[in-house]
Amino acid sequence: MHTVGRLSCNIGGSACRALPRRLHPAGPQALGALAALGLLGAGCVPAHRHPSWTTFELQRQQPHDGLAVVSQPDGYGLHIWLDTDTRESGVCQPRWSVDAARLFNGNGTAPFSSGLASREEFFAAVARQDVRRALQQQSAALCRQREPRRSFRWLEPPRNADQVREEAFPMLEEPELLSDPGAIEEQETQLLNRENPAQTSGSASRQ
Repeated sequence: MHTVGRLSCNIGGSACRALPRRLHPAGPQALGALAALGLLGAGCVPAHRHPSWTTFELQRQQPHDGLAVVSQPDGYGLHIWLDTDTRESGVCQPRWSVDAARLFNGNGTAPFSSGLASREEFFAAVARQDVRRALQQQSAALCRQREPRRSFRWLEPPRNADQVREEAFPMLEEPELLSDPGAIEEQETQLLNRENPAQTSGSASRQ
């Protein structure tokens, strides 16, 4: 740790912090030593220019279904969406999506997400033990909330592209959500014909 003016800096360009008391002016020998270490000029980088790697719950639709990870400077990062996999009887485990949202204002009072972050950022984040620990805690809480009678089983998130399994979510495969427009029109026509039989027969006789 070295001092420059009223800043305290680590070697290697890590964050600077203000010192609590005034320092005596550095002498020529001290300035020469600092210059040799590369601490003058741009050697000190403000703390907000480094990722804090803070993690906290950031709800999407219900508690525990999202985790914010401040993985970039100035509060940018990832909003990892959490879901549950209950296809195995009696078990609830995480269902991973590597397409995380872009986190904004992660160091502020009103963080939010929009758009998508790259998968490489997701892989870099889940490579950290503290991020995986936070994901495990939120996933367990989400399973307890959604499926309290099932036992929770931790499933590690994908760490690279080769481990990603593209899965179709069941909710997107429900036939009632993908109704055929032609079938709907035919049903409406049949209902109209039943409600107005006289008008239908009159139209047929004129033809």
